[in-house]
Amino acid sequence: MPDSAVHPDAHLFQVRHPEWAANATIYEVNLRNFTPEGTFRAFAEHLPRLAAMGISIVWLMPIHPIGAVERKGTLGSQYAVQDYFGVNPEFGTLDDLRYLVQTAHALDLRVLLDWVANHTSWDNPLVQQHPDWYQHDEYGRLVPPVPDWTDVVAFDYTQPGLRRYMTDALLYWLREADIDGYRCDVAGLVPTDFWDEARLELDEVKPLFMLAEWDELYPSGGLTWEQFNSDTKLLERAFNMTFGLRLHYLLDHIAEGKAPLADIDAYLAAERAKYPPSVYLMHFTSNHDVNSWDGTEYERLGPLALPFAVLTVLLPGMPLLYTGQETALNRRLLFFDRDTIDWTELPLESFYTKLLQLKRRHPALRNGDVLSRLRRLPGPSSLYGFLREKDGAAVLCVINISEEPTPLQLPAEAAGTWLDVFSQVQLKLEEGDTLTVQGHGWRVLERV
Repeated sequence: MPDSAVHPDAHLFQVRHPEWAANATIYEVNLRNFTPEGTFRAFAEHLPRLAAMGISIVWLMPIHPIGAVERKGTLGSQYAVQDYFGVNPEFGTLDDLRYLVQTAHALDLRVLLDWVANHTSWDNPLVQQHPDWYQHDEYGRLVPPVPDWTDVVAFDYTQPGLRRYMTDALLYWLREADIDGYRCDVAGLVPTDFWDEARLELDEVKPLFMLAEWDELYPSGGLTWEQFNSDTKLLERAFNMTFGLRLHYLLDHIAEGKAPLADIDAYLAAERAKYPPSVYLMHFTSNHDVNSWDGTEYERLGPLALPFAVLTVLLPGMPLLYTGQETALNRRLLFFDRDTIDWTELPLESFYTKLLQLKRRHPALRNGDVLSRLRRLPGPSSLYGFLREKDGAAVLCVINISEEPTPLQLPAEAAGTWLDVFSQVQLKLEEGDTLTVQGHGWRVLERV
């Protein structure tokens, strides 16, 4: 699709993206397990390293006090919020959070807070103060939003008082901590008109970035295909980005041998049919839910963990890196208890830095750029190759899911002088030349 004007619904997508999001990569921070201290200030010491890797946005998992009633594990789920205006003392104080945000801003990083608007802990004071703000079953009992989320109870957004309260809480953190936006948990379970109205008020404070945990192309929020709403319109007026769950699970299925590599083409076509190219999704091989419940990228993807990481960075969309991926973390982190990351060695820091710095600097890789083009490179079924181009600048990417070295014959569009981003070797390529990709490997070239 050549530009957003061609898409019949382009005029509906009115969210403005801050300029700093155009070349951004996001990093999810599991504060509880990031450092031995598990605090804002201890994590802040890592910010210069993340900035040097090419990270632009840090997303903090929920920072609020956690409910004690029906708590899971020792420390509980950070998504069982007891007080929307409070700071979990496990992490520090409001001043400590402000210090983290100020430190991030000085490094040209932005900070998103994880926000749980759909439900609270059982012992959130709102349960007693405003029982009418919650959903009840036919017997008048509070209900969880999903049956096995037994530590939380669901809000009822038909209540105007709840909508005002939640909007005020969102405004509070923008004003008091100078954060740059929110990642909103199971955003599609909350009525879209609430988000649309809240976004108008939030934008009056500062330009911000809103990330929805949802994907209109794949069931989200613990729902089945039958229960799932694929037309929430979250990206039209409220959110800058949603999760790319459909691509994520497609990569899992390819690794399992349940889908061919070429199905990525069908995914990209579905994304562009649904949205104009100014709209982009977030792509990843891991996050907190995936790591703890589905397994590490090495469990799920095996030898394709790194080739698929290359795809999530270089295909259209914003890449996400999760806590510890640069350490080659190969264990499921405990979700309800402490499980500290060992930062002694960072074997994949260089790998991710090369990719993320390329993403950050290259004009053809900008998020939501309607002038950027993706051109698929035909080849063997075990290879997935493409060019991304803008105004003569280009990146060529090929990954190999087979065990054997495999050559790709290059079309005329790939002719020219290139720099291999990983080996730093310069190559002069002509039409008909072959580019060999090692088994379970990748080649990333930048036109020079």
